[in-house]
Amino acid sequence: MRVLGFDRFAVAGHDRGGRVAHRLALDAPDAVSALAVLDIVPTRHAFDTADATFGLGYWHWFFLTAPAGIPERLIAGDPEFWVTARMRSRHHGGTPFDERAVAEYVRCFADPAAIAASCADYRAAAGIDRVDDEADAGRRVTAPLLALWGAHSFVGRSYDVPAVWAGYATDGRGTALDADHYLPEERPEEVARELAAFLTR
Repeated sequence: MRVLGFDRFAVAGHDRGGRVAHRLALDAPDAVSALAVLDIVPTRHAFDTADATFGLGYWHWFFLTAPAGIPERLIAGDPEFWVTARMRSRHHGGTPFDERAVAEYVRCFADPAAIAASCADYRAAAGIDRVDDEADAGRRVTAPLLALWGAHSFVGRSYDVPAVWAGYATDGRGTALDADHYLPEERPEEVARELAAFLTR
């Protein structure tokens, strides 16, 4: 961001992007003016409270961290099935995804480098992210934080999202949307409105 000319900025992220944004807000509190996270609770909290329900609902967290190239090879065998099975099983409300968005996900996951990067993200969450989060236990995000989550998502069904984030941020707020996990694809206008209101307040 400094290379682009910004010393201070707001950041928003969904899923892994939200986890990276959370880490950025902890590592560079003077740079992050506001933080928005979409359909996540902190990685440390997710692992510390994991149980059978978590393992069955978030099985991909463990599958994608498997060693020896196992997930990479299996996904590469049928990337379209991987993408469509994941997206269509985590969608609520009967409004289909824009097929152009699905096609773009499929296009990206046809690239072995994209599959490897996705697996690396999950391995980092289970590895170095947990190490860093444990070292920072007790530290809280000081920037204003907005949490948005899907009322029908695993996150929405499994956690008291505002209460969880209250333990990780000094100035948090949030709301559930009538969606599952893919908030930007399922409720793009609502997400845009919530972010605009939060970032321009």
